[in-house]
Amino acid sequence: MSGHVIVIGGGVIGAASAYYLAKAGRRVTVLDQGAFGRGCSHGNCGIISPSHVLPLAAPGALWGALRAMMRRNAPFSIKPRLDLGLWRWLAGFARRCTMTNVQESGRAIQALLQSSRTLYGELMATDLHGCEWETRGLLFVLRTEHGMAHFAENDRLLRELFDMPAVRYDGDAVARLEPALKPGLAGGWYYRGDAHLRPDRLMAAWRNALESLGVQIREQCGVTGFVGEQGTAHAVIASEQKLPAEAFVVATGVWTPLLNRVLGCRIPIQPGKGYSMTMPRPARCSVLPMIFDEDRVAVTPMQSGYRLGSMMEFAGYDTSLNPARLALLREGARHYLHEPFTEPVQEEWYGWRPMTPDSVPIIDWSPAYRNVLIAAGHNMLGVSMAPATGKLVAELLGAGVPHVDPKPYSQSRF
Repeated sequence: MSGHVIVIGGGVIGAASAYYLAKAGRRVTVLDQGAFGRGCSHGNCGIISPSHVLPLAAPGALWGALRAMMRRNAPFSIKPRLDLGLWRWLAGFARRCTMTNVQESGRAIQALLQSSRTLYGELMATDLHGCEWETRGLLFVLRTEHGMAHFAENDRLLRELFDMPAVRYDGDAVARLEPALKPGLAGGWYYRGDAHLRPDRLMAAWRNALESLGVQIREQCGVTGFVGEQGTAHAVIASEQKLPAEAFVVATGVWTPLLNRVLGCRIPIQPGKGYSMTMPRPARCSVLPMIFDEDRVAVTPMQSGYRLGSMMEFAGYDTSLNPARLALLREGARHYLHEPFTEPVQEEWYGWRPMTPDSVPIIDWSPAYRNVLIAAGHNMLGVSMAPATGKLVAELLGAGVPHVDPKPYSQSRF
């Protein structure tokens, strides 16, 4: 297989797509409007999580979202505003808060997560080096009995519908499993199959792998449209240049809706703003990555650092680094850890997650151009889903039979 493919977007989805296309023998160019790997792929918590099968849209989730609009410092917040796209997104989310959606979306999510987890194991042994990859699982920690009861229902769904059981630890048994935790917590749920890494090191490894395969990476090269006729794109318009190729992959994350007109469809993605703080490892550092579900705080003990992250803020394309949200990370971690954070803080960061109403990404052809493939909307799981998405992109562009069924990722479902 030969021919030039332009991948638009230098985040983790674009990088993985470029990698598998290059492995399949395609000549590949990656374009990014900023710097490669500096978007949401840079400062997230780096958890590779096959356990994150359940979509956000589930029975009762709508009321939780509406209550969040009324709470000033809720870990999950929606900034009320006159934004037709947001309200259309919320209406789509509301329609999907059903058990049917949990099962349908969960199956689509799980297919990419499980495939990616296997592929990551292969990649770490071959082409991705220095990512601080560790396979220690993931621990959800609850501080109240109410939280334990609520998570028990999640565990039941994961166990019965998706064959994804956890090991339950009650009371101080969870602190014996992870001594960085304080005593007196209600308990936790441990998923052995999850892994973690350092995302910025992952993106550096992707870049090294791509360049070794001959992939050209062009930064500060924003795409505004396509040149084409009769349903076929011949070139992209980027930085006032026309760059020709045989096929194109749109892996532009939260920016994808800005291309709706040229793609010929409405991509229902909203930016879900997440935050993180990176600092030196504390003296009493956890061994396991953890999620404090009741406070929406994640902890990642990386080999070269320590990160608190998470939060979800629907505030549009707001570029401010909200100190109140960062403070919530510290306050949430205090409930659980002997040594919740250290100084100095090396990086305070935010990134926009590309959120779809059903938590399922879009991996499908543009209605306007038969050779333009969209790969966007991976919600909070872009790093976790990247290898499977990249492999599927290459397969849809002629590299073989799709290894996962592409139908659930159709853009026409919206």
